[in-house]
Amino acid sequence: MINLTKIIAAILVLLAIALGGYAWMLSRQAPAPRPIATTPNTASAKTQQAVTYPVVVAAKALPAGQIIPADALRVERLTINPSGAFQDTAVATGRVPVLDLGEGTPLLEGQLVSGLALKIAEGERAVAVKADEVMGVGNKVQPGDFVDVFILLKSDGKDVDRSQARLLLSRKRVLAFGNASVDGLTSKTADKQQPQRAEPARTAVLAVPVDDINRLTLAESSGRLLLALRNPTDMQEPDPKLFAELPTALQPPRTKAGEPPRGPLEGLDRAQAGLTAVDLVTGGQSGARPPTAAARPVVTGARAGSPARAGLQVEVIRGEKSETLNY
Repeated sequence: MINLTKIIAAILVLLAIALGGYAWMLSRQAPAPRPIATTPNTASAKTQQAVTYPVVVAAKALPAGQIIPADALRVERLTINPSGAFQDTAVATGRVPVLDLGEGTPLLEGQLVSGLALKIAEGERAVAVKADEVMGVGNKVQPGDFVDVFILLKSDGKDVDRSQARLLLSRKRVLAFGNASVDGLTSKTADKQQPQRAEPARTAVLAVPVDDINRLTLAESSGRLLLALRNPTDMQEPDPKLFAELPTALQPPRTKAGEPPRGPLEGLDRAQAGLTAVDLVTGGQSGARPPTAAARPVVTGARAGSPARAGLQVEVIRGEKSETLNY
């Protein structure tokens, strides 16, 4: 009986030891992760991820080079806010895209025409002419100024009396002079890596009516241009009625019988008709005095060894060549 009691006691002791070891092993294991309760901070983070921005997009296809009408734009809420995007359709209405834009495309500032082209009025063109310190009023001309354009036509030493200087264009706006421009942007040719140096201007960009560009380009190639700076409040200009219009190089066909008379050429039509250098120099009276030939009578007597002969000799000068004709 005593032996049975001892056996039972030993079994209980071993069981207690086993249970203690098992409890120690459980205490060594990491606790199971607890479920994270949804807090107000977590909810606000999810809300920030869903933030949208008002962005102007194309309501229909926008072709390049055409003015954007108001009904071609709409505002959409997007999860992105691109750089240069618009938030109001009124700001982008009337602008001109530089490339074709499809429907739903966000409208960006870099996709629209900008710069000097927006400073040109309807019917005008920006024309660049060569400039230097004398031509540019000692480099005192600035973008936005108004100038008168004079032309100097200097003949050679044999025909100095035909040299002339006159007003060519009056009260023309300067769009750019050198690297400075009315749009506030410097020339792209300027080196941004090096400090800006004060260099003399080499070009002047003028806003010129399209039908006067022929006169300006011919004048620059035929003579020397000079800019005369004027006060912007001075509105005086020459009276065009005092001088006859210069004939064009090309003439439109004559109107047929029964057709209404055609009006004078203007704008692009007159620019396409062109102008000749002779008419620019002579004011359209080139037939009155030929520019390349001169004739003068030469009184001659009898040559030695030849019979006396009365007559008239005319010396015709063409440039550097001279030819004598007997009559």
